[in-house]
Amino acid sequence: MFIPKKYGQSKIDKCPFCQRHATAMNSQKVPVCQSHKDEVIDNLRCVCGLELETMHGKFGTFFSCVKCGNINMKKALEFNALKPKMHNENFSQRAKTQSNKEMTVRSDDPRYFD
Repeated sequence: MFIPKKYGQSKIDKCPFCQRHATAMNSQKVPVCQSHKDEVIDNLRCVCGLELETMHGKFGTFFSCVKCGNINMKKALEFNALKPKMHNENFSQRAKTQSNKEMTVRSDDPRYFD
């Protein structure tokens, strides 16, 4: 059965960090969402163990390995787990500020008996 393509549904880029719709490009020309625009994809490894080089072509971003050749972005991201650096730093700072809060409870306070 033939299902025709609809306008705007043929290619939908996803952010490699959070899997949301990619609406911006970072400095490596990788499509990412607005919140990860300053993030950089580093230290991606191929299955053979060599480091992958980020490249940009006519059909989007792909990676190149010296031994294996060109690898598409989806396969390269399956081999490597990406975590945004900015998100981890913000989370740790938020946890520190929450743990430093001091709460005083008096005996006539209703929270005292909870």
